[in-house]
Amino acid sequence: EVQLVESGGGLVQTGGSLTLSCTFSGFTTDDYYIGWVRQAPGKGREGLACISNTDSSTYYADSVKGRFTISSDNAKNTVYLQMNNLKPEDTAVYSCQARLGRPTGFNMRIPFKYEFDYWGQGTQVTVSS
Repeated sequence: EVQLVESGGGLVQTGGSLTLSCTFSGFTTDDYYIGWVRQAPGKGREGLACISNTDSSTYYADSVKGRFTISSDNAKNTVYLQMNNLKPEDTAVYSCQARLGRPTGFNMRIPFKYEFDYWGQGTQVTVSS
């Protein structure tokens, strides 16, 4: 059974930092990619960052480029999202999601165009002004 569990959310002041973790299990292939998304109240889901396990390539949305960093530790089956210089508009529920294998025509420059297979429950991040 595939599971993804997020942790590391919390309350932080503007300009502060947080590191989110996504620990996964049950994958049946080494060909996968994991993304972080967020959803703020009253807003749609936004894809933020993604990392491929096969070549460690990454993707960042413009809204977080230069502030957020995605990384992975395969020994710990964990993907991290380091978030710096947080702003009140970063307040949201953050979730990780995984896709096992690549869809036809997959392009890492637009990873959130494709459906992901598995989702975590999410972790709340609140940035106070």
